[in-house]
Amino acid sequence: MTFYDRRDLGLLLLRLGAGGVLAAHGTQKLFGWFGGHGIEGTGQFMESVGYRPGKTSATAAGLAETGGGTLLALGLATPAAGAAAAGAMAGAAAVHTPNGFFNQEGGYEYAATLGLAAVGLAVTGPGRLSLDHALGHVLDRGWMVPAALGVAAAATAVVVGTRVKRLQQESESGGGEGEDDALFDEATPTS
Repeated sequence: MTFYDRRDLGLLLLRLGAGGVLAAHGTQKLFGWFGGHGIEGTGQFMESVGYRPGKTSATAAGLAETGGGTLLALGLATPAAGAAAAGAMAGAAAVHTPNGFFNQEGGYEYAATLGLAAVGLAVTGPGRLSLDHALGHVLDRGWMVPAALGVAAAATAVVVGTRVKRLQQESESGGGEGEDDALFDEATPTS
């Protein structure tokens, strides 16, 4: 009989909790479940905060959250799942950064917590109570961790960087939304 230790049980609980929340959050975007707005409404929101085209951005974020969260909960393809979910949460954190850290003020606390949990699971691995373990870790090799996190970081940097550049250009041309101006005021060094 196989003995599971505290680490395996702890990783299972973390995977189920973080993965479940991520998956539910993604289904709000994709299907409008749990009070979400679906692709249409989320696409309009994404467009309004500078992620364009909005529907494509909503679909990508929804798939990364739903797919990454589901795979994390199952403990399957853990490096890729964690990297995808973390990338989506980094994109969300970029939107909330002007509001500070704490969630009650609309800050990035929630996105950062989920993103860090996803990265932690990608790095640590899913534990023995996982599909990765049952399948002999064919989708959870050591080299996959830096590869998946590197690809997700690069893609996120391009997407978020493009958004920031677009918002800066709109702000300079007078087409900005006002609330995004705080992001650039804080980021611009004063002499």
